[in-house]
Amino acid sequence: MASVSLTRVIEKMKLENLTPEIDVKHVKITQPDINRPALQLAGYFEHFDATRLQIVGFVEYTYMEGLTDETRREAYEKLMAYDIPCIVFSRDLKPDPIFLETAIRHQIPLLSTKKSTSDFMSEIIRWLNVKLAPCISVHGVLVDVYGEGITGESGIGKSEAALELIRRGHRLVTDDVVELRKVSDDTLVGSAPDITKHFIELRGIGIVDVKALFGALSVKDTQTIDLVIRLEDWDKDKEYDRLGLEENYTEYLGNKVVCHNIPIRPGRNLAVICETAAINHRQKKMGYNAAKELYTRVQNSLAKRREEDEDDE
Repeated sequence: MASVSLTRVIEKMKLENLTPEIDVKHVKITQPDINRPALQLAGYFEHFDATRLQIVGFVEYTYMEGLTDETRREAYEKLMAYDIPCIVFSRDLKPDPIFLETAIRHQIPLLSTKKSTSDFMSEIIRWLNVKLAPCISVHGVLVDVYGEGITGESGIGKSEAALELIRRGHRLVTDDVVELRKVSDDTLVGSAPDITKHFIELRGIGIVDVKALFGALSVKDTQTIDLVIRLEDWDKDKEYDRLGLEENYTEYLGNKVVCHNIPIRPGRNLAVICETAAINHRQKKMGYNAAKELYTRVQNSLAKRREEDEDDE
């Protein structure tokens, strides 16, 4: 199961550790969802998912302030009897002494953020969704060409095409291995393994550091994948799509992505072809399809000719 260390969460979200005496190095977050324990503080624990990160906002805080010391101890004991990864106080709020004492006794880390509850919730959920999303590694290259991805078989020329795209102002995300994460049912995000980030392998030359050669603007850490381009050797006996009236798809982690199979042979400018495919895909998303426009013109022309023939008769 995917997990994120609590130490990483603290660093990324710039959280203040209110219980430094508790070791957080071995605490893992395994759920992208969060919970606000208002109902649990009131005594309702049905369907309570203790594995989630718990957030105490202004509402929960003012509710706890209105409780007697005895009621607080009872509510806190019941809440922290569960194996909770951590509790975060928003709006720079601080726990009362009883809450702090109970948390230390149960070894539950307490953290604090200056952000509002809603802002912190949206940010932590978005970040955890990416980090804990289902992930696979696929062979290929990912380049930000208006948000589109390029994949191809080993030795087919995809790295060379990617290098030319970088020279034309586009940005490399990863070469050779693409880590795909399913962030939602509609979104796939690609990134590079840490060990190969910003490197490209060019046969006959070796390893090239794209960031060092072309600057920081030539690379990117992550990219949403909207289009897959598969490069393949030209086969004269194979029928290739020449109109594009119907889309072909490939599937990763249950998500379908538009896929183009592009045959290559000497003399074809792969970078220009990839740019054109990316722009054409953007046009289709905006509602314009050149293939359908051509089909409509042909149909209108045929209809007009039939009308003229009928008039001549």
